[in-house]
Amino acid sequence: MTLHEPMPATDAEPLPDPVPLMGCPYKADPYPLYERMREAGPVHRVLFPSGVQAWLVTGYDAAHLALSDDRLGKHHDRGNDRWRARASIMPEPQHSQLQVHLLHQDPPVHTRMRRFVTDAFTPRRIQELRPRFQQLADALVDALPEAGPADLVTGFAAHFPFQVLAEVIGLPPELSARFDRDWGKVVQPVGPTDPGRPLYEARLHGLQSYIADVVTHQREHGGDDLLGRLVAAYDRRELTRAQLDSMIFQLLVAGQEPVTNQITTALIALFRNPDQLARLRDDPDLLPRAVEELLRYDSAFELTTWRFFDQDNALHGTGVPAGDSVIVSLCAANRDPRRFPGPDTLDLDRTPNPHLAFGHGIHFCPGAALARAELRIALGTLLARLPGLHLAIDDANIEWIPAVLGRGTDHLPVGYDRRL
Repeated sequence: MTLHEPMPATDAEPLPDPVPLMGCPYKADPYPLYERMREAGPVHRVLFPSGVQAWLVTGYDAAHLALSDDRLGKHHDRGNDRWRARASIMPEPQHSQLQVHLLHQDPPVHTRMRRFVTDAFTPRRIQELRPRFQQLADALVDALPEAGPADLVTGFAAHFPFQVLAEVIGLPPELSARFDRDWGKVVQPVGPTDPGRPLYEARLHGLQSYIADVVTHQREHGGDDLLGRLVAAYDRRELTRAQLDSMIFQLLVAGQEPVTNQITTALIALFRNPDQLARLRDDPDLLPRAVEELLRYDSAFELTTWRFFDQDNALHGTGVPAGDSVIVSLCAANRDPRRFPGPDTLDLDRTPNPHLAFGHGIHFCPGAALARAELRIALGTLLARLPGLHLAIDDANIEWIPAVLGRGTDHLPVGYDRRL
């Protein structure tokens, strides 16, 4: 099959092939590059820091279709040798033991496994737990200094999502206290020759040992919570041990780090738009709609994980070889002017707002209702209890995390008048 080159943009220099997705300027603000890519065409060959080349889908319509295209599978066995050589995925045996969770499964296995988790994240159950979530948020704010400065990541955003997650899935306090947030970094690609590889593998072993302790504890003390039900399903041989460990891995990592990052991207967007921040502070009833707009405006889940064709195929007119990775840019889709008028404007009144921050299709995030509740409570609590909340450093000095798939920052220094 002949591969089509990306069409050059008409009002700018032609895009390189592949388009490099790396470097501090790109991580700080990827949207100008995404705009050029959308204008040039919906699919482009891109290059990641690890050396992996992939095919990136950028426009809203193209992304929406790709996310529900049943020709594109998620299982890593579909990847070709060229992808596997540079994908920097986990080494064995951890790859086989921790990477068979929902994000890397196709029907019918995906369908069967997803049924085990959906009941824990229903909107009704999340609504019932909201008072407890509010208590957790208030306790964290209580521990902040009485007046700024403070770091809202280390003081709030790094803890609140995990505390909420523990309540939802049934992780007991003694195990919650042992969780090391740095374990979540095992999803960030680190090549075999990277100087950081030993630390990466140490984190991986630490997390795997922790998951084994979680399973042991749930078998001895588990009740009718999500973790207990997953272990019971394994004992009934409805899940393999690799599937059990992988699902717990996914819950612990994907269930909290993206929300931590989304709290930071939302706050940064509001700091950059003080008129919208003031509106939201003065009118908390705006929170549900504001959260949807903040998710659209700068999503913490910037890119999806891999998808693969099992045979050479065409994607919106571009030939993609079998086993090459196809990735959807959720952030690029959410700023497409053909779907969202004035896409670069933060508009808390925007409606409708069919953003793709939680994906689409069978891999739509099962924890979307929980994430929405967390964001509403987090932003509402911080704005209400920290009057005068503002960024305490120059905007240009924000250090964006170097993660390939996500957006956020590990430090968010702020000031405020007092703590209410």
